[in-house]
Amino acid sequence: MLKEQDVEKNIAVNRKAHHEYTILQTFEAGIVLQGTEVKSLRLGKANLVDSYATLKEGEMWLVSANINVYEQGNINNHEPTRTRKLLLNKSEIRKLIGKVKEKGLTLVPLRLYFKNGKVKVELALAKGKKVYDKRESIAKRDMQRDNERKIKY
Repeated sequence: MLKEQDVEKNIAVNRKAHHEYTILQTFEAGIVLQGTEVKSLRLGKANLVDSYATLKEGEMWLVSANINVYEQGNINNHEPTRTRKLLLNKSEIRKLIGKVKEKGLTLVPLRLYFKNGKVKVELALAKGKKVYDKRESIAKRDMQRDNERKIKY
C-alpha cells in the first residue's frame, strides 16, 4: 500500500512547452525554495509558462518561473519570479552543458511536482519547433481525435 507522500502530485504543468518545443530528453531536478514558496506551492499557485533553465558558473538556475506570493505571509514573503537554483548531480550538469551548447537546444521546465514531500522540477532538453511543425502536430492531433470519434460510434 502506497502512502500519500510516496505518490507524485503535480503542482504546475507547462502545457505550452509540448506545443512550442520538440522534447528530446527529460531530467528530474530538485529546487532550492524559501518557506513561503513551499506553502504557496502546496496551494497550487505556480506557473511555468515562459520559464527556462540556464547554466551560470557551473550551476543550473530556473529563470522566470512564477510562484505566487503566499497570502498569509508577512513582510518576509518571497519575490514571485526570482531566479531559483536547481539541484542536479555534477555529471548531469556536465552532460547538459555539452548538449545546450548545440545549436537550437534549450532547457524547459515541463512540470513542478511533490515527490516524497520534496518539490521537484521535470526539465526537458528541447528543440524549438518551426511554425510548420506546429501546424503539422495540430493536424496530426485533430486526425487522431477524429479517428477516435469514428471508432467510438
